[in-house]
Amino acid sequence: MTESSVPPLRRVVIVDDHGIFRAGLKAEMQGRIDVVGEAYDVESAVAAVREHRPEVVLLDVHLPGGTGGGGAEVVKLCRDLLEQVRFLAISVSDQATDVVSVIRAGARGYVTKTISTQELAEAVEAVATGDAVFSPRLAGFVLDAFGTGGVAEDVRDEELDRLSAREVEVMRLIARGYTYREIASDLFISIKTVETHVSKVLRKLQLSSRHDITRWAEQRRIV
Repeated sequence: MTESSVPPLRRVVIVDDHGIFRAGLKAEMQGRIDVVGEAYDVESAVAAVREHRPEVVLLDVHLPGGTGGGGAEVVKLCRDLLEQVRFLAISVSDQATDVVSVIRAGARGYVTKTISTQELAEAVEAVATGDAVFSPRLAGFVLDAFGTGGVAEDVRDEELDRLSAREVEVMRLIARGYTYREIASDLFISIKTVETHVSKVLRKLQLSSRHDITRWAEQRRIV
């Protein structure tokens, strides 16, 4: 292959609220993508996308800021750019609600952070050229949700749709028996923030206790 036939590196913005992950991803992907910008929350992500107009945005699903919608909110706020900017979600989460919410918003793919460097480079290229890309076990969620023209049972639930991605995450850990301290440590947030999220979940779902949250989550198979 001659030098002139080597495809140009795809222009990418990395969005993740953990600086160490952004730095690591940038180092791992050096020579495979052209990182033109970085962001750490909803507001900075939207600003970076609009400023740099990248070909692909590597987008974490759970982000602070905005109205609590995380990565899906970023995509929604950039919908007027979706013809030229493609969003590829990359997250530790492999939950159906997270996958479908960001795809609903307009993202072209969703991979987990266990993906290899080579696989991620291939996913970026595929998304940039208009293909959809999913980690193998996540594709089924999308097929279940959209394959027959319907929406998956656990996603169409109006009560669940009231919750932000972070609130669902906290609720799931509560249902698994985690203490507030353990949740705070696992999500890198304060105990006070956990308490705030739990209070919002209880209010939005009109529940009264941790036991009620656990039962609600189990009924919807999102524990």
